[in-house]
Amino acid sequence: AFALLALLPLVQFGQTIVSTDPQNKNVVLEQFTGVNCGYCPQGSTISHSIYDANPTRVVLIAVHAGSFSTPSTGQPDFRTPFGTALVNQSNNGGYYPTGTVNRQVFPGLEVASGGTAMFRDKWTNAAGQILAQPSYVNVGATAQIDLTTRLITVNVEAYYTEASPLSTNKINVVLLQDKTYGFQAGGNAGNNYEHNNRLVHMLTGQWGAEITQTTKGSLYTNTFTYTIPDHYN
Repeated sequence: AFALLALLPLVQFGQTIVSTDPQNKNVVLEQFTGVNCGYCPQGSTISHSIYDANPTRVVLIAVHAGSFSTPSTGQPDFRTPFGTALVNQSNNGGYYPTGTVNRQVFPGLEVASGGTAMFRDKWTNAAGQILAQPSYVNVGATAQIDLTTRLITVNVEAYYTEASPLSTNKINVVLLQDKTYGFQAGGNAGNNYEHNNRLVHMLTGQWGAEITQTTKGSLYTNTFTYTIPDHYN
């Protein structure tokens, strides 16, 4: 099962797609993980508790990267071309596991000063802060998949209820996969651990597509397509 996300503060529809009413930010929690990370299942439990508390306002992304994601013989390879750069830009410092919330720095919670990476016991605090903050842009998306050609077509809108503090923003469209079964250290399920929210592709590239009109009342629209391969790894 695949999931499609627009990686910006809000996911809500109503223009043709997006709402024009001011709203608070949503949470995007990127967990850096790996099949040989023994504490990562505990991190997944924490991230899912954050999701369960606000299921319409939290997005979870499992990024398999780093030394703990390197598979041994017979283990699944869930790495992507995007994971290493995502880890590096967070000033990660270790996998216990770590993760970022909205790629934002939370002073006093970070692994390394000024970095976005946090250990798993800090995620709930950071998520609560984000959920209480007003968003200056609402983002919405719809997606269709042609099951014969495996072509996914994603329509995206972003409406600025207030001006962005930056003249250029980036939007990321990310493809995730649920219910992939395989080995996971510490997972207590042998080779049948259920891997969910797994990053498989970034339709907009490593750092996203540019939005250059970011003043109050601006509406961004775009369509992205991607042919899903027969198999990943």
